[in-house]
Amino acid sequence: MIMHKPHRLTGSRSLAACVVGVIASVWPVDGALPAPDFTAAREEAVRVLADYIRLDTSNPPGNETRGARYLKSIFDREGIPSEIVAADPSRGNLVARLKGRGTKPALLLMAHIDVVGVEREKWTVDPFGGVIKDGYVYGRGAADNKDLGSVFTEVMVLLHRLKVPLDRDVIFLAEAGEESSAGVGIDYMISNHWEKIACEFALDEGGRMFEKDGRVQYVAISTTEKVPRALRLVARGQSGHGSRPLLDNAIVHLSAAVAKVGAWQPPMRLNDTTRAYFSRLATIAPPDEAFLYAHLEDPVRSAMVQEKLRATKPGPSSMLRTSVSPTIIKGGFRQNVIPAEAEATLDVRALPDEDMEAFAETLRQLINDPAVEVRRTSRSTGKPPAPSRLDTEMFRAFERVQARLFPGAASLPTMLTGATDSADLRAKGVQAYGVGCAMSDEDSARVHGHDERVSISGLGKALEFVYGVVVEVAAAKP
Repeated sequence: MIMHKPHRLTGSRSLAACVVGVIASVWPVDGALPAPDFTAAREEAVRVLADYIRLDTSNPPGNETRGARYLKSIFDREGIPSEIVAADPSRGNLVARLKGRGTKPALLLMAHIDVVGVEREKWTVDPFGGVIKDGYVYGRGAADNKDLGSVFTEVMVLLHRLKVPLDRDVIFLAEAGEESSAGVGIDYMISNHWEKIACEFALDEGGRMFEKDGRVQYVAISTTEKVPRALRLVARGQSGHGSRPLLDNAIVHLSAAVAKVGAWQPPMRLNDTTRAYFSRLATIAPPDEAFLYAHLEDPVRSAMVQEKLRATKPGPSSMLRTSVSPTIIKGGFRQNVIPAEAEATLDVRALPDEDMEAFAETLRQLINDPAVEVRRTSRSTGKPPAPSRLDTEMFRAFERVQARLFPGAASLPTMLTGATDSADLRAKGVQAYGVGCAMSDEDSARVHGHDERVSISGLGKALEFVYGVVVEVAAAKP
């Protein structure tokens, strides 16, 4: 494993020196706001990220307070007011705020502190080493979600250092528990401290800048997301000795049911977000891909297009429909015993308007086996929040800044196939949008995997993009 000595902001290059570097190229122009030196700012954000990764905040158990204290130490040195709010002393949430004139509601920047666990033996670097090499920062959280937390921290610092006048308060929330225990994070903050984070707009994880051959092809902005709705298949039969095969063997019945579900696809159903996503993507994709995206709803070619996407583009394919993935199978306890019961877990990612009871009934008809029960693991009937709109001041800012920084690319509203804390904000009426760093498909595939990383260039592009969007929406106009 490769270990690197931590780069501290108070180390050989002092914070004061960093401040001078970041502000060095500010250009005062009549009627315009000052601009940062984004090269120096990127270098500072990289150091913040590397040190942040070195704090193990794997969930479980979380220990997010150690990450919150680290970020707070940066804000304390800069003179930015911040506080740690916690339902559990070890699982704190950090809230920092830059005050504006209050003529517009606040803007929230949100990034979770916790990360998923690791299989250390399968990494080629120390997953908590904050390793910087070959133009990348490696470590758990490098792409989910400490990269965005470091970008948001740097944006707050730049706004404060440059004394950017604000119409809106700009709030930064680094929350606990996003990966599996929202009761100490976003749920706790909304239920108990909403006044600290109340806002009109929010930026969170969930989007990305797709980069290929060093060029940003498009900026994906998530406006809605699928809803996790797990189902279980439970097969029952007669137990007995393994030497005497039985027709009602629970494992055999379960295996047949799982095979049917795995081969089946629910019908395609586009919504406003996904229809706009594929329509815009078709204008910038290579011709062979553009053909697929442009003919999704073609009555003659649609079936062929869907199968092609299923085989070659699992991410976009999952956006077409409610998806089902068998993920866990349990059954049996001894080689020579036929079990009386076996079960499988289905990871269902439902479209926001999916009727889950009707969906479960469709699966029952598909499986068509009285020995197999389709069971919902949750009876939640709450209606998912409406997608964030595309006609807002915030989304228009995304498009303007994208056009300025990445001409020839496109801004794509996206339905996230995973889940984030943005859903909780949308339920409160907030227009929440997911953004992310510039990365390739290869780097994106490492999220929650081994050797997770983010490119230094990609981090810098996100920093400049987010800063531009925040200034567009929150800064007082000359």
